[in-house]
Parts: sequence; C-alpha cells; structure tokens
Amino acid sequence: MPRTVLITGCSSGIGRDAALTLAARGWHVFATCRRAADCAALAAEGHAGIESFPLDYTDEAGIAAALARTGVPDALFNNGAFALPGAMEDVPRGGLRAIFEANLFGPFDLIHRLMPGMLARGSGRIVNCSSVLGVTALRFRGAYCGTKHAMEGMTDALRLENLGGPVHVSLIEPGPIGTLIREKSRPHFERWIDWQHAPKRATYEAEVLPRLHAPPGRPDRFELTPAAVTRALIHALESPRPKPRYRVTLPTLGAEALRRLLTTRARDRILRNQ
Repeated sequence: MPRTVLITGCSSGIGRDAALTLAARGWHVFATCRRAADCAALAAEGHAGIESFPLDYTDEAGIAAALARTGVPDALFNNGAFALPGAMEDVPRGGLRAIFEANLFGPFDLIHRLMPGMLARGSGRIVNCSSVLGVTALRFRGAYCGTKHAMEGMTDALRLENLGGPVHVSLIEPGPIGTLIREKSRPHFERWIDWQHAPKRATYEAEVLPRLHAPPGRPDRFELTPAAVTRALIHALESPRPKPRYRVTLPTLGAEALRRLLTTRARDRILRNQ
C-alpha cells in the first residue's frame, strides 16, 4: 500500500506543488482545499494518486468529515494559512480571531485528532509550515507573525513531548516563496482593516497598498519557487532522521542569524524599514 499524506491548502502554491510532487513519488495524497470549487478543479485534472476534498480549518464539523475519509494518514502537512496585513493597532479582535482560527487553532485541531492514532500505530510524521515571520517580526504583518510565532512554540513543545517516540515532528520555515498569498490576503485586509481612518494612513498609501496590489508575477528579493519547500518536505517525510527545522530561502537563514547575533535594538534598526 502507498504511504498516505494529508496536505491542507492545496489550491495553489506550496500545497499544490507538494501534492503533485509527492503523488509522483508514489504517495497517496489527500490534497485538501478550503473551497470545494478548488478541490473540484484539482480533481478534474486527473492526477494519479491525488484525492481532493474540502477541509476548512475554521469548520470543526468539516474537519471531522474530512478525517472520516482519510483515517489516520502516515503523515500530515499543515500548510494552509492566510495573511492579514495591517498595523497591529488597526487589527480588531474579530480579525485576530479569524486568523488564529485558520492559521493556528485549525492545524492543532488536526494534530489533536490524528496524533493518538499515529501513536497507537507506532509511526507518523507531522510537518507544520511556519514562516520566516515565525522567526522575526516585520511591520504591518503582526497578526500573521503572531500565528507563526505561536506555531513555532507549540510545535517545539509537541516535538519535545514526543522525542524518542514513533511520531516525528518538524517545522518548515519558508521565506519569500512565489505563491498567491498576497492576492489572497486582499479580502481579509478589506474586511478587517479600516486603513482610511487609521493614524498610519500615509504609510498604508505609500507602502502597504502598492505591495498588496502589485501586479502578479513580480518576485520579491531572494524569492524561490514552491518546489524549494517541497524539497524540505520530502526530507521531513522520508528521511529516517528528519530535521526539527528546515529553513528555506536566504532571508530565513539571515533572520535566524540576526536573532542569535544582535541585540533587539540592533535588529530593530535593520528591520524598521522592511
């Protein structure tokens, strides 16, 4: 029987590349998406080894229904997430609740439901997709940073609690990757951020809005393709000794170095214009 992996956020970007690549390597992939239409589009492409159906991190009943189809897979890749650009003082409670439900509570709900079965079976891999923004903070990305910093800490605790056991736990920390996360963040920004009446309106107009609405296909500095993340994922899933962390892209390596080598004030001077 082929190994099975449940991947979230497969409509595009990192999740889609991971699903296609792992299926080509002989895995049976449960490639889930938040929207049923995206699942139908992926299924219609007819990729061998891929089974696609909805899984919305914010829908507990939907999570239960998805797991009724997967059983306890050999591996879980928690990839799905969204961004909510905005200065921290401009993000209301509802916006924080929404992003933490999707980026943190949902992934750990899946772990809560699947981990007992993996332990009872005596094998399993759990890989959580964090971010360079789980390593360092940047301006106007605080809500997303909060979810990823929390994911880092909770994943570290999960790994420590299972050291030497049959379930391996890893983090992947991508920096800039060519995905649709910026385009997909626009509805969340428009719903939650009242930037027109914000104290930092001038910064929104000069920096945030141009970046948010930049034409697609314009890469960030040091940007890599989703395949770079998939390469790290393959090692985390298939190596007999998976790493606790996989730092993907030069900015993630640089952020870790800055955190280790510099004082907070020195890092602030470097990051204040990023």
